[in-house]
Amino acid sequence: MPNRSYRRARRDRSHALRFALCLGLLLLVLGQPELRAQDRGPRSLPLPDRIDSSVAVVPFGPGERTEYDVRLGRIRVGEGSMEIVGVEHVRGRPSYHASWVIQGGIPLARVDDHFQSWFDIETLASRRFIQDIHEVRYTSYRHFEIYPTEGHWERQDTGHEEELPTDLPLDEISFIYFARTLPLEVGETYEMDRYFREDRNPVILRVLRREVIEVPAGTFETVVVEPIIKAGGLFGEGGEARVYFTDDDRRLLVKLESSIPIVGSLSLHLKGIEEGRPLRSTSAGQ
Repeated sequence: MPNRSYRRARRDRSHALRFALCLGLLLLVLGQPELRAQDRGPRSLPLPDRIDSSVAVVPFGPGERTEYDVRLGRIRVGEGSMEIVGVEHVRGRPSYHASWVIQGGIPLARVDDHFQSWFDIETLASRRFIQDIHEVRYTSYRHFEIYPTEGHWERQDTGHEEELPTDLPLDEISFIYFARTLPLEVGETYEMDRYFREDRNPVILRVLRREVIEVPAGTFETVVVEPIIKAGGLFGEGGEARVYFTDDDRRLLVKLESSIPIVGSLSLHLKGIEEGRPLRSTSAGQ
């Protein structure tokens, strides 16, 4: 039977992976990937019946998809993707449907994770969040229904519910899209209490510098951000995480790197971009 320190180490590794997604890291286990082919085919991009001035001006839209290599040190260990699948109604409210997929590993040590978020096209508040995690021997399915107006969230798979700390809640996936709407001025620190689970607040973003970097998708001018989350794991204080966004109106996630105990140096590198169709252009929002 595994001893207590071994079980704690396993929990720490899984905890680090889940917290990485708060601001965009897609972690994978050691090993060269043997990825399954994915049939992407034609994608449906449902839109609301009517788009008006209440829709938030954001740098993303249905159809946007970015793909990544994930590396441990210099070794490529997997692939990930994130996309805005479309706009769907959740309890009568049109909401962006975002999907993140992570796959990789080796036989007997595989990762196959799928995260989905539905967030309001006007307020960007989260309304539904689903985690379907398969990491080596760890499996977890969590389905959260989030009610910003009513002030609470519920886990559909367990029946557990709690009050929201804010009427504009965000989950792991919607938080990265929300961060892309911020000015991200160098030298500024952004502190937010918008995570839907109260014990994870505040989330802090420190904008460190501008930097030109090269990734498989090309060379990009970026803004470098240090995220800190009020919890242990990848983005806890001392985690040395860095997120690189394009230094333009798109604010695409180009690279993410972090050094954490046990796992080591992990990084995410942009390798492909498909542009989306924003529901409102920046000029329309003036």
